[in-house]
Amino acid sequence: MIIADGLTKVFRDRKRGEVRAADGVSFTCQPGEVYGLLGPNGAGKTTTLRMLSTALRPTSGTASVNGLDVVKEPQRVRSQIGFLSGNTGLYARLSPKEMITYFGKLYGMSGSRISERMTKLFDMLEMHDFAGSRNDKLSSGMKQKVSIARSVVHDPPAMVFDEPTTGLDVMSSRTIVQFIRQCADEGKTVIFSTHIMSEAMRLCDKVGILHKGKLYTGGSVNEILQKTGAGNLEDAFMKIVGE
Repeated sequence: MIIADGLTKVFRDRKRGEVRAADGVSFTCQPGEVYGLLGPNGAGKTTTLRMLSTALRPTSGTASVNGLDVVKEPQRVRSQIGFLSGNTGLYARLSPKEMITYFGKLYGMSGSRISERMTKLFDMLEMHDFAGSRNDKLSSGMKQKVSIARSVVHDPPAMVFDEPTTGLDVMSSRTIVQFIRQCADEGKTVIFSTHIMSEAMRLCDKVGILHKGKLYTGGSVNEILQKTGAGNLEDAFMKIVGE
């Protein structure tokens, strides 16, 4: 389970002064569930996810993963979570197979376990055709699949994806969405951020509407639509944030 309770992150900017990138964000995501943080660029999605993954320390508020506090026990949290950031680079001269093997070893996995896990991930993400190619020769969609496989090679119970399909073609996006759904079906706890409302309607069990650092509301897609009287999440979002 992932629990965020009043997560707040304040940055100080010379021109703008105090900037609350995340302001009292609270939600819960259960095993077997996909929770979507929805909002435009600058809403605070990435900041929130980075706090959950221990990459950023909250200014205030708390969060836990499987009962482990993200501030007090960051190393143990990292062993329980797979985190895909929007700007993670790949080692250009390595192949996907070499990359996943390397990160598996960093997680202390045995050679047989790495091989077993890599086969499963390459099946799920349709990566076998380019597993031996150099990373710098891959398309954007292929590179994103490698990044995802690297993030979850250790088979963590919780997964956090920051806009995993942004800028990808339809086929690559479809494969990644199916992968996320399959992870939840296997009992994983999955949080992902997106500004693509149709994607959220198709994938999420629950969503949270995030705007200007604040979580306006949360619940199942049907609950959000019923609450607003909207026919889709895009219209519901606009009604909720009042713009």
